[in-house]
Amino acid sequence: MSEEKKAKNFIEHIIDEDLTQGLSQDKLRFRFPPEPNGFLHIGHVKAICINFGLGLTYNAPVNLRFDDTNPAKEEQQFVDAIKNDIDWLGYKWEQERYASDYFQQLYDWAVQLIEKGCAYIDSQSSEDIAHQKGTPTQAGINSPFRNRPTDENIRLFAEMKAGKHTEGTHVLRAKVDMSSPNMLLRDPVMYRILHKTHHRTGNTWCIYPMYDWTHGESDYIEQITHSLCSLEFKPHRDLYDWFLDHIHNPDLLRPKQREFARLNLSYTVTSKRKLSRLIEANVVTGWDDPRMPTISGLRRRGYTPESLRNFAEAAGVSKRENVIDASLLEFCIREDLNKKAPRVMAVVNPIKLVIINYPENYEEILIAENNPEDPSAGSREVPFSKELFIEREDFKESANRKFFRLTLDKEVRLKNAYIIKGESVVKDNEGNITEIHCTYDKESKSGSGTEASQRKVKGTLHWVSVKHAISAEIRSYDRLFLHPSPDADKEVDFMDHINPDSFSTKEGWVEPSLQDTLPGVHFQFQRLGYFITDPDTKPGNLVFNKTVGLRDTWAKKNN
Repeated sequence: MSEEKKAKNFIEHIIDEDLTQGLSQDKLRFRFPPEPNGFLHIGHVKAICINFGLGLTYNAPVNLRFDDTNPAKEEQQFVDAIKNDIDWLGYKWEQERYASDYFQQLYDWAVQLIEKGCAYIDSQSSEDIAHQKGTPTQAGINSPFRNRPTDENIRLFAEMKAGKHTEGTHVLRAKVDMSSPNMLLRDPVMYRILHKTHHRTGNTWCIYPMYDWTHGESDYIEQITHSLCSLEFKPHRDLYDWFLDHIHNPDLLRPKQREFARLNLSYTVTSKRKLSRLIEANVVTGWDDPRMPTISGLRRRGYTPESLRNFAEAAGVSKRENVIDASLLEFCIREDLNKKAPRVMAVVNPIKLVIINYPENYEEILIAENNPEDPSAGSREVPFSKELFIEREDFKESANRKFFRLTLDKEVRLKNAYIIKGESVVKDNEGNITEIHCTYDKESKSGSGTEASQRKVKGTLHWVSVKHAISAEIRSYDRLFLHPSPDADKEVDFMDHINPDSFSTKEGWVEPSLQDTLPGVHFQFQRLGYFITDPDTKPGNLVFNKTVGLRDTWAKKNN
């Protein structure tokens, strides 16, 4: 379906209506506003694609703005990772902005609110403030400091800014409505004291604005037309508008907040706090662990920008919360890699196969197709010899008629090579099979044009020549959680749902064409799945991460 024929989502309808009602096309401006307190995850992919996608659709600029208002949790490494992730996804921002750029303006506006009688310094503890806010069915209680004199509020606020008060002694609160049914309007905190070093402003500030105060005003400063956020921020919209009401200049454009449903993925948690806990507990190795739902983790596992953008598009833009099955994400990467990943042969759990009637000390070069989905990918040479590695699971001494791989007295084809027949096995003292002996049909070579080469057998096995095989570390990953909604039950710790078998590593063998492969290269290991060379790959040390299997085996496992 062409771009022109795609049905518009509800956000695009809102924008079109605004344009119809007089908003100038050249005024359109969007932004993506991450907090630099962790790495971006799969949920952010949807928000990135929505905001930057609208920029492309309407030929409008998109700002990247870091809402860096909490120096206790924010770091430059997170800023750098976020920029890298967005760039890798294929999007470009017009301006790089920071909420910290606006700290002075936000402070000045806060002083104006105090002067108007719309904000005050509260000297209660955070526990007392929380208690006095009431409940959704019971109105809150006014703070005893709510009617503090204006000049005293201004003095205390200046002293807080100058670092004369310790953390927790005072906060600045907006004077809204302690009886509002929306509890966010019950005199929300605008500033708190934090004697922490900020990653950009250093120790210039001792007070930091809260998110709700910062967010809408930053949109206003940047003249963002449509402030798009996930659905959990819908109750914040009233506060967003209340703050804008008190600082808005009618000669300037006023942003509109609109909400869409966040992306919830099964078998996944996306809370940065919970992701941090996984790292701290050494369940994963870091933010880029291939089991993590972070963009960095997905990239290291082998997901492509195209697959993530396609996934976000398939998930859609809606107003209702839902959970997207992880199988859709896996489908998107299979679809993408099927078109572009070269086919190669690798053996992960090897057992030796000896062709007893193949000439001694003889080897030959066979021709293998690189990608049947892409004729332009060409072909490659693969060495063949008397001794091969095949997958241990591809052989049984005896098997029923539904087993189409190698067994004694039955034939299978070796991929791109010959038809072989199982003859006997060699076992160790404990009865374990150490070698499989077989014979081959010399005339059955794939592509030779002989009648024997056209002979059909039910099974085809991949292999690598023992003499030519290259050792490689093969890292396999499964879903990190066993429960489809690991953090849905508040009575159960999400860590209790960890999959103990989410990671395994083996020494495998790959064909020699992969010997000098650099990190970040995709392959399809034939019959095994899609893999990518890990950043740990170095000359003489190949490391492959399994991206996804060739089909959805998880669904079968859980049915």
